[in-house]
Amino acid sequence: METPGAITLLFIDDDPSYMAVAQHLLSKYQGRKFTILWKQDGASALELLERKPPVDMLLIDYYLPEMNGLEVTRAIRARNIDIPIIFLTSNRDFRLAIEVMKYDVEDYLVKDEAVDSVLPRTIVNILERVHLKQRIAEQQKGDLIIRKQTEAIKELIVTVCHEFNNPLAAIKISSDILRRQNLPEGEAPLLERLDRNITLVEQEINRLRDVGFERPPETPLGAGH
Repeated sequence: METPGAITLLFIDDDPSYMAVAQHLLSKYQGRKFTILWKQDGASALELLERKPPVDMLLIDYYLPEMNGLEVTRAIRARNIDIPIIFLTSNRDFRLAIEVMKYDVEDYLVKDEAVDSVLPRTIVNILERVHLKQRIAEQQKGDLIIRKQTEAIKELIVTVCHEFNNPLAAIKISSDILRRQNLPEGEAPLLERLDRNITLVEQEINRLRDVGFERPPETPLGAGH
């Protein structure tokens, strides 16, 4: 079984004592390895993020110098930085929790409650959930492309069948007219061959139309991965 790679975390927190606790909790977790980056204010964190480092998750404390955590979160989303965020605070404030959720924050943790394996387990669970949502979105996008392609093929088939049917109908009418004529001896086999060829073309057109309107099989989630 392939060992999962390290999870890179960016903590935005000006409390060195909490960072020591967080590092200790993450180092004890046996399920995954964590690489920790640390910035003590929003400005330096934004400067780092604008360089697009390979960060898997942001953990943002509310109480920060100059900009609070909500303002930092708002600034991050304003820059279209789409990295999962866990919001950290010292106490449970439901109004603040509702406010930060407007910026697609994945979870809201009270620091004192994130003990033992709670913090690393929450991080891993959120990342798994985010990755699943991404896979579903990618499959839905792929399904949409397939549907658009199928619709285009159907339109092309309808056009092709229409373009063949018009001259074919004219040929059939001409064949019927010739059949009513007194044809010179030896030309009847040519007319019979023409009729057989007309029938073959009609069969191919019908087969093409049938193939064009078959429903493509649905692809189950995770196929090909």
